[in-house]
Amino acid sequence: MTQPKTGAQLLVDNLVLHGVRRAYCVPGESYLGVLDALYDVRDRIELIVNRQEGGACFMAEAHGKLTGEPGICLVTRGPGATNAAIGVHHAQQDSTPLILLIGQVGGDFVEREAFQEIDYRRMFGPLCKWVAQIDRADRVAEYVARAFQVATSGRPGPVVLALPEDMLSSTAPSLSRLKPYTPIHAAPSAADVQRIAALLANAKNPFVILGGAGWTQTAAQQMQQFLEAYQLPFGGAFRFCDVLDNAHPHYAGDVGIGINPRLAARIKNADVLLTIGARLGEMTTSAYTLLDSPRPQQTLIHVYNQPDDLGRVYQGELMVASGMPPIAAALAALPALSSCAWAGAAQQAHAQLLVWQSEPALLQAENPAVNPWHVLQTLKRLAPRDTIVTNGAGNFATWANRYWPYQGLASCGHRTQLAPSSGSMGCGVPGAIAAKLQHPSTTVVCFAGDGDFLMTGQELATATQYGVGIVVLLFNNGMYGTIRMHQEKQFSARVHGTTLVNPDFVALAAAYGGRGWLVTQTTQFEKALGEALAYAQSAKRPALIELVVDANIITPSATISDMRASAQASTHTPPPPLHSNIAL
Repeated sequence: MTQPKTGAQLLVDNLVLHGVRRAYCVPGESYLGVLDALYDVRDRIELIVNRQEGGACFMAEAHGKLTGEPGICLVTRGPGATNAAIGVHHAQQDSTPLILLIGQVGGDFVEREAFQEIDYRRMFGPLCKWVAQIDRADRVAEYVARAFQVATSGRPGPVVLALPEDMLSSTAPSLSRLKPYTPIHAAPSAADVQRIAALLANAKNPFVILGGAGWTQTAAQQMQQFLEAYQLPFGGAFRFCDVLDNAHPHYAGDVGIGINPRLAARIKNADVLLTIGARLGEMTTSAYTLLDSPRPQQTLIHVYNQPDDLGRVYQGELMVASGMPPIAAALAALPALSSCAWAGAAQQAHAQLLVWQSEPALLQAENPAVNPWHVLQTLKRLAPRDTIVTNGAGNFATWANRYWPYQGLASCGHRTQLAPSSGSMGCGVPGAIAAKLQHPSTTVVCFAGDGDFLMTGQELATATQYGVGIVVLLFNNGMYGTIRMHQEKQFSARVHGTTLVNPDFVALAAAYGGRGWLVTQTTQFEKALGEALAYAQSAKRPALIELVVDANIITPSATISDMRASAQASTHTPPPPLHSNIAL
């Protein structure tokens, strides 16, 4: 033990010990002691000051996704904590390591409904892996070590620690002989691996779904080696399509919202379905329709890094608790198959993907002024292959998920898809900023909708403050598109509560210190994108391209006018007139 330090100083010392190099925050008086202690280590921990706690927590979540280390977020009590809760939920559903540190009222005020007081153990209990309050300075090291351990072991996820003000100002000896955390992950047994090999050897039509958290570049490369040795077709789980290169000849597409019907049929008709790392939640399983519950028709081999989630919905023929590196190494060590019944299936699946990624007939028929498919083709030509693509939630994200070829962790060494399986609007812009901070030499492009962008668009000020040159592609259709789509399906033509009146996004980008471009015709996009990419790189400031898109084209395969016509045919009542302006 050494001389006494305050609880705030001990907290920061332990953040340094566990390898924290960057933290995100909105300052608050409830943890001023921590800010002061961070001042002393500003050469070791970079503190990013955000404009709203939701943006700060989204950035910490993106950091956790990119690095596999817990993203660190600091917020004040009450409103700060409630704003940050969206990022905690995002981290929970996306299995991302994150530690949220919240200022708290002192012990002498607790349970009095003091100013901004909340019981965080009750509030965050269902949203995270572990929530606790550090009431004594002499236990800071214990709590912080456990937080890192819990956040990174097994299925990664968020941890919340409350920091009472009196604890932060009290003193305790600084402990010696401390060591950084070591994540713990299960590994497959030799019998498990041999059973997987045997089930595949007897298969006629197998398929593999990859995804989830915990992948390393080596693990991804070993998984690719195994898939090639076994000639297996594979798809990417919802929002986790970047384990392997999407240009790989065995890649069949994304298994999620708007799945290729041929890919859906391939999965349903598979006799052996090997799922590695994916949780098999609602979106990956197309609302639990690709597999029967609880006992799938397919012979399901489910490999996941948390035993509690195995068998939660689907009873697999073989369920294996394993982290991604151990299972990838074990499968890569298997001898290649000399022959298999499914020879050529992987190439056929990839060919079907390429057809699925051709220009939709709907766009050819509608001929919109701004063609999103052509936008993606231009982006593919001008942006580097290892570009990190982020998005929030909304129908606009379909264009990235379906048409952008994520390079993959195995090829470029970092994740290239930062997208919310939790369906969180607003996480695209903060995620892009965090990605650019972590990989400053890599191009980062954010896909955003108009409603999605306006939830966290103020973080462009953060990008300007820290010299972060991201490119935002903002799809402006004057509405909350996904909700309008469901509204039209269920309550056709009764539009209420989904229309937006938007600001001048180009002027807004400039007001935040960046630069904006307006695109109202497809032919304008190539020049705008080239200038935006160059500006973001050279000026180290955010670039925003507003794409004024046809509100009638709600997905690559559906229009609102067709939805209304279908509803009218079923009810025999004439629909109101439909105008294809920006605010349907």
